[in-house]
Amino acid sequence: MSFTSRPPFFWQRIKEALPPPKVLLFVLGIFAAFLITEVYLWHSFPEGNFSFSWWDWAFWATLILWSVSVEVRLPLSASMSHLFVFALALVILAPPWIPPLLVFLFQWDTSPWYKQLFNRSQDALATAFAALTWHLLQNNHVFLGPWDLTAGVGIAAASLVFFAINTTLVTTIIHLANNVPWREVWRKNSAWIATSYLLLSPIALLLARAYETPLLGNWGGWTVLFFLIPLYYSRFYWDEKVRLEQAFDTTLELLMNALEAKDPMTRLHSERVADIARDLARKVKDGDEAYAQAIYRAARLHDIGKIAIPEAVLLKPGSLTPEEFALIQSHTTKGAELLSPARKVAFDQLVYNVILHHHERWDGRGYPKRLAGHEIPEEARIVGLADAYEAMTAGRPYRKAKTPEEALREVQELSGHQFDPRLVEAFTELWAQNPIWRDRHAYLAAKEGSVSRSTFSQPSSASASPSPSEPGPRTSEE
Repeated sequence: MSFTSRPPFFWQRIKEALPPPKVLLFVLGIFAAFLITEVYLWHSFPEGNFSFSWWDWAFWATLILWSVSVEVRLPLSASMSHLFVFALALVILAPPWIPPLLVFLFQWDTSPWYKQLFNRSQDALATAFAALTWHLLQNNHVFLGPWDLTAGVGIAAASLVFFAINTTLVTTIIHLANNVPWREVWRKNSAWIATSYLLLSPIALLLARAYETPLLGNWGGWTVLFFLIPLYYSRFYWDEKVRLEQAFDTTLELLMNALEAKDPMTRLHSERVADIARDLARKVKDGDEAYAQAIYRAARLHDIGKIAIPEAVLLKPGSLTPEEFALIQSHTTKGAELLSPARKVAFDQLVYNVILHHHERWDGRGYPKRLAGHEIPEEARIVGLADAYEAMTAGRPYRKAKTPEEALREVQELSGHQFDPRLVEAFTELWAQNPIWRDRHAYLAAKEGSVSRSTFSQPSSASASPSPSEPGPRTSEE
């Protein structure tokens, strides 16, 4: 039967089963690199110092299979496991060509075939180069006075090589598949776990030595299994930490959905403010991702106190009475009071600073405490600017939305009055890069199209109109 006799939908199904061409080429390239490296290792290092039996194959293959099955999910379609610990232990025990082959063969995955091929190939390739690094250092001893540091330096170097290759390849494939900036993928998935690889590498050396010198039952496997108890506990603890953070984020979303349900005009307000603030925080803190993420979570809650404001006041289209204006302003203190039971448990001081002080002004004319300049916590200044820009460009029944260009000019005009001049300068640079949050219509369209936040240009921060000193027309500072 010729190919042309296939039903038309056959080719459609084949097309749907394939990734984008650039992703497919990358996957096939990694697979080819693994095969070439494996053949080289087999020819160059046919023997090892350890007699590797079929029972050894089965034992370590089972550990590899188990390690992959209990992986922990990470942002941006990635995951991590303790596979590298067993791979490094095998690097010490076996001829260099065996560890990558076991890593390639013994992984269980229900993903599409090209994802399975990539995961197996990149793990195996990282293991192969870790093996090369280990054996190179074993032939070039490292001494510090009378101490032979070869094994310690070797396992640390092999661990870093494994980390570098593994995370570089995973970051690149996510970048190609999702069009997420490479550096953003690296920051979210890889930068923060580098220390873990280095700190856990001695466990690999310990497992290998335990397998070589049995302490229980004349078989090293019992000793390895004994040492795996704390390793599994650490993985279980981390998994629970991830689950708790996911539950926290879900609760956060529910709180903000409850608030935005009261006022449809503020749909996605807090999320856009948070995206802007995160970008600005990262900019002024030289790429500090932990700080930027903390700012993001705090910004999502910055208006939580408005839950306690009556809808008749919150949604009033005209001017406010002095009493109503004071009630609107109280959302900062009400928000801090609302979350006070979670202090030091779910929220740190940064969150309370943002909720309480995001309407303070650089010139001291804000509320609730009329703080000025650097008296205002930096996180509150960042979110305040983001909140103001979002409000300027969102529009309200009582005020027409400004264009992004108009809002930027107003932010710049209020530099040194409402906003920290340093933040305004950083914000202007970010705005010029045309991030998705710059234009509210584009931002909402992206959200409605189910575009993940991770595919946005890194958010940044902006601001709102000046806070009034007396009751009157509604402004973005209310």
